[in-house]
Amino acid sequence: MKKKKSTGTILAALFAALISAGCFIQIPLPGGIPIILQDMLAMLSGMLLGPLYGSIAVFVFLVLGSIGLPVFSGKAGLQVITAGPTGGFLIGYLLGALAAGLFLKFLLPPASAERRHVKAKTYILITAAAVLATVIVFVCGIIGFMRVTGSDFSKTLAAVLIPFIPGNLLKIVLMVPLTRTFRPVIEQYTAA
Repeated sequence: MKKKKSTGTILAALFAALISAGCFIQIPLPGGIPIILQDMLAMLSGMLLGPLYGSIAVFVFLVLGSIGLPVFSGKAGLQVITAGPTGGFLIGYLLGALAAGLFLKFLLPPASAERRHVKAKTYILITAAAVLATVIVFVCGIIGFMRVTGSDFSKTLAAVLIPFIPGNLLKIVLMVPLTRTFRPVIEQYTAA
């Protein structure tokens, strides 16, 4: 049990580093908010590590950025979360990872029991978790963007949602097989 907790902690630290490094891989868009891998990595942390360790990974990432490391798409500081146009997305990373982790924890059978379940059901549940996490990230991001910029709902959707739909559909398509492949492996080391 103690070994599994320490392995979970190590994996959470590793994912915090991966999420942080994700800010260096970005595609700039005219609206000012680039397409990045951080959201996908944050959601994957919950889907792969579960609600506890996945949330810890995202929380550590948020702390690192808040204390001054430039991990928020090259920016840093607590003001990025509290007063920046992307702050809502950052909070959404944490809530999305938690929600996806909880969803899979309670609805997806453990890898040891999965052989008794239909493979298609596994893919459907993982896809649903990825969509749920993505929706949560964007709802938080839209609310945060509107609060900080004072933009109305339609302008906010045009700036922070519509341009990112294709990229996020691709991220969901990537998250499903990654989760299906690696979750059972990670589960062996973190499950109680």
